[in-house]
Amino acid sequence: MISKQTVAIQLVKYLNHQLSLTQLVDWSENTIMEGDIEPGSSEAIMQALGRLGVADVKEFGILWEDCETIMQSLGYDIKVDAVLAA
Repeated sequence: MISKQTVAIQLVKYLNHQLSLTQLVDWSENTIMEGDIEPGSSEAIMQALGRLGVADVKEFGILWEDCETIMQSLGYDIKVDAVLAA
Protein backbone atom coordinates (compact mmCIF):
# COMPACT_ATOMS: atom_id res chain seq x y z
CA MET A 1 0.00 0.00 0.00
CA ILE A 2 1.34 3.41 -1.01
CA SER A 3 1.16 6.08 1.69
CA LYS A 4 2.15 9.74 1.82
CA GLN A 5 5.33 8.62 3.55
CA THR A 6 6.15 6.20 0.70
CA VAL A 7 5.90 9.00 -1.86
CA ALA A 8 7.92 11.37 0.32
CA ILE A 9 10.68 8.77 0.72
CA GLN A 10 10.94 8.29 -3.05
CA LEU A 11 11.11 12.05 -3.65
CA VAL A 12 13.82 12.45 -0.99
CA LYS A 13 15.78 9.64 -2.63
CA TYR A 14 15.59 11.55 -5.91
CA LEU A 15 16.69 14.79 -4.24
CA ASN A 16 19.63 12.94 -2.64
CA HIS A 17 20.65 11.47 -6.03
CA GLN A 18 19.78 7.94 -4.93
CA LEU A 19 17.19 7.71 -7.74
CA SER A 20 17.48 9.17 -11.21
CA LEU A 21 14.67 11.25 -12.67
CA THR A 22 13.83 8.34 -14.97
CA GLN A 23 13.59 5.96 -12.01
CA LEU A 24 11.36 8.40 -10.10
CA VAL A 25 9.05 8.86 -13.08
CA ASP A 26 8.88 5.11 -13.75
CA TRP A 27 8.12 4.41 -10.08
CA SER A 28 5.39 7.06 -10.09
CA GLU A 29 3.78 5.78 -13.30
CA ASN A 30 3.87 2.15 -12.12
CA THR A 31 2.43 3.12 -8.74
CA ILE A 32 -0.47 4.94 -10.42
CA MET A 33 -1.21 1.88 -12.57
CA GLU A 34 -1.11 -0.47 -9.58
CA GLY A 35 -3.56 1.74 -7.72
CA ASP A 36 -2.82 0.39 -4.22
CA ILE A 37 -3.17 3.79 -2.55
CA GLU A 38 -3.76 4.39 1.15
CA PRO A 39 -7.43 5.20 1.78
CA GLY A 40 -8.06 8.67 3.14
CA SER A 41 -4.95 10.11 1.49
CA SER A 42 -5.60 9.09 -2.08
CA GLU A 43 -6.23 12.59 -3.47
CA ALA A 44 -2.95 14.05 -2.18
CA ILE A 45 -1.03 10.93 -3.17
CA MET A 46 -2.50 10.78 -6.67
CA GLN A 47 -1.79 14.49 -7.25
CA ALA A 48 1.82 14.00 -6.15
CA LEU A 49 2.24 10.87 -8.28
CA GLY A 50 0.65 12.57 -11.27
CA ARG A 51 3.05 15.51 -10.99
CA LEU A 52 6.07 13.22 -10.59
CA GLY A 53 4.90 11.06 -13.47
CA VAL A 54 5.34 13.91 -15.98
CA ALA A 55 8.59 15.30 -14.54
CA ASP A 56 10.59 13.89 -17.45
CA VAL A 57 8.56 15.82 -20.04
CA LYS A 58 10.44 18.95 -21.11
CA GLU A 59 7.36 21.16 -20.87
CA PHE A 60 6.76 20.13 -17.25
CA GLY A 61 10.13 19.30 -15.72
CA ILE A 62 10.51 19.47 -11.96
CA LEU A 63 11.88 22.40 -10.03
CA TRP A 64 12.92 22.70 -6.39
CA GLU A 65 9.71 24.63 -5.76
CA ASP A 66 7.70 21.74 -7.22
CA CYS A 67 9.41 19.29 -4.87
CA GLU A 68 8.74 21.59 -1.94
CA THR A 69 5.06 21.92 -2.87
CA ILE A 70 4.68 18.15 -3.29
CA MET A 71 6.31 17.47 0.06
CA GLN A 72 4.12 20.05 1.79
CA SER A 73 1.01 18.48 0.26
CA LEU A 74 2.14 15.19 1.78
CA GLY A 75 2.65 16.79 5.20
CA TYR A 76 6.43 17.26 5.10
CA ASP A 77 8.82 20.20 5.05
CA ILE A 78 12.13 20.07 3.20
CA LYS A 79 15.29 21.16 4.94
CA VAL A 80 18.63 21.45 3.16
CA ASP A 81 21.90 20.28 4.70
CA ALA A 82 25.01 21.31 2.81
CA VAL A 83 28.49 19.94 3.30
CA LEU A 84 31.71 21.27 1.84
CA ALA A 85 32.89 19.12 -1.05
CA ALA A 86 36.49 18.00 -0.74
